Amino acid sequence: MNSGDLLKIVTGLGSPTVLLVGDFMLDMYVYGDALRISPEAPVQVLKVVRREYACGGAASVAADVLELGAQCLCIGITGTDDTGQQLRNKLSERGADLSGLLAVEERPTITKQRIIGLAQHRHRQQLLRVDDEITEPLEAERYKQLLEVYKERLSKADVVCLQDYNKGILQPRFCQQMITLARQAGKKVLVDPPLQEDYSKFTGACLITPNRKEASVASGINVNSIEAAQQAAKKLHSQLSLDAAIITLDKEGAYLHSDTVSEQIPTQPRTVYDVTGAGDMMLAMIAVALAAGCDYKTAVQISNIAAGLEVEKFGVATVSIDEIVNEILATRKGKAGKIREIDALRDELAFHRKSGRKIAFTNGCFDVLHLGHIEYLKFCKSHGDIVVVGLNSDNSVRQLKGPTRPINNQHERAAVLAALECVDYVTIFDQPDPLELIQQVRPDVLIKGADWANKGVIGREFVASYGGQTVLAPMVEGKSSTATIEKMKQQ
Repeated sequence: MNSGDLLKIVTGLGSPTVLLVGDFMLDMYVYGDALRISPEAPVQVLKVVRREYACGGAASVAADVLELGAQCLCIGITGTDDTGQQLRNKLSERGADLSGLLAVEERPTITKQRIIGLAQHRHRQQLLRVDDEITEPLEAERYKQLLEVYKERLSKADVVCLQDYNKGILQPRFCQQMITLARQAGKKVLVDPPLQEDYSKFTGACLITPNRKEASVASGINVNSIEAAQQAAKKLHSQLSLDAAIITLDKEGAYLHSDTVSEQIPTQPRTVYDVTGAGDMMLAMIAVALAAGCDYKTAVQISNIAAGLEVEKFGVATVSIDEIVNEILATRKGKAGKIREIDALRDELAFHRKSGRKIAFTNGCFDVLHLGHIEYLKFCKSHGDIVVVGLNSDNSVRQLKGPTRPINNQHERAAVLAALECVDYVTIFDQPDPLELIQQVRPDVLIKGADWANKGVIGREFVASYGGQTVLAPMVEGKSSTATIEKMKQQ
C-alpha cells in the first residue's frame, strides 16, 4: 500500500472501543548519577536524581490505545496498596474506564522497579530490575467476578485484547470462556502471549502476536529466518484455529499468516534505543486498526510504524497518531514530519531563531481547505522563513462552530496542512483561543485575516511586548469553509 493510502487510513481510524484484559502493572524508574564504587561491596553507588512512574504490562497497552485516540475498557486486578492507586491515577488521567479493574487485598499491585544509572547526568543504562508480584492463579470467586464484568462490557467493545505476561490472571479456563463469549458476540479476540510452550488456552482467538523468541518456544521451530517464521506462523495458525498469526521480527518487521495472506511485512530500519513496550504498542495499534475496519496486512503495516517509533524512545512509551502521520509524511517526502506537539516544537523554533530565521504564526480551523486558505498561507510564508500553523482541535472547533463541525477530523486537517510547501509546522491546540500557544511559540510575526481588523487580534499585545509585529492578510472574496460547506449541501 502506498503512503498516500496509508495516510488516509491512519487519519481516519476514529475512536473505537477496546476491551482489554490482562496483567496490569506499574513501571517504576529510579534514576541516579553513577558516582563511585561502594566501599561495602563491589557495586556502583547511585545518587538518586529523580523517580518516574509509568503504565506497565496491560496498563501500557491501555495507555497506547488511549494515545491512539481510541477508548479502553480495562479488566484485571490491582492491589489496594499505594502503587495500585498510583497506577489507577495514571490510567484515569489518560481517560481509561477502570470500572472493571478490581482492587483486591490478597495480592500486591505488580510493580517493576528499574534502577537506571546516568553517566554525565544524561546517558541512561539500566543496572537492575526489582519485581514485586504474586503469579499464582486467582481464587475462583475472583474469576467469577471478572467474567461477570467481561460479559457486561463485551457489548460495548469493538475488539477484545488479552495481554498475558504470565502473572497468573489469564488462566486457561478463563481465557477459553472469554474467547467463546467474544466469538458468540462476533468480536475479534487479539492475544499478545507470554513466553511459554503451551498456547492451547488461546485456541479460537482471532489472532496472536508472539515475538521471535516466543514463537520459537511455542511452535518448536527456531525462528531464525523468514522461512522459519513462515513455518512457525502457519503451525500456530493451524494448531490454535486462528484467523491469523503475526510473528514480530524486530528489524525485519513481522510475518503474517492467515487464510488469504502469508508474507513478511517489512519495516523501516531504526536506531533502537529501548525495545521495552514494543509488543504492547504492536498489540494496541493492531487492535485499533482492526476495530476501524482495516485488513490484517494494513493493520500490520501501521503497527510496524508505531512499534518502530516506540523503540526509538526510552522505556515504555506511547506513540500518537500525529507521530505516525509524521513518519508517513517523512517516508513519502524524505524529510522530517511537520506535525509536532508544542513541547517538541519549542526546541526546534529556538534553533531556527539562533540561525536568524523569522518565525511567522497563524491559527485557525482549516476545516475544508479552499483557495482562500492557500493564498492566505502563501501570504504567511512571504512574511516569515518558518510558518507555524496552530490548528484548532476537534473539540475546540465544536466550541467555535457548533456540534456539526468539523467536517474533517484534526488528524486529517493536520495532514493536509503538512502536505503544503508553504507550511513548516503544524501544532494542534485544544483551547478556545490561541493565546497560550502564541505565548509558547513567541512568533516574530503574528498573522490573521483582514476580517479580524475590528475584532481585536488575540495575542497582538503579547507579540508587541517583545518587538514582534502583527500583520493582517488580505481575504479572497467569497471563499470560506462555511460557504463551501453550504454550497456542497445544495448540490
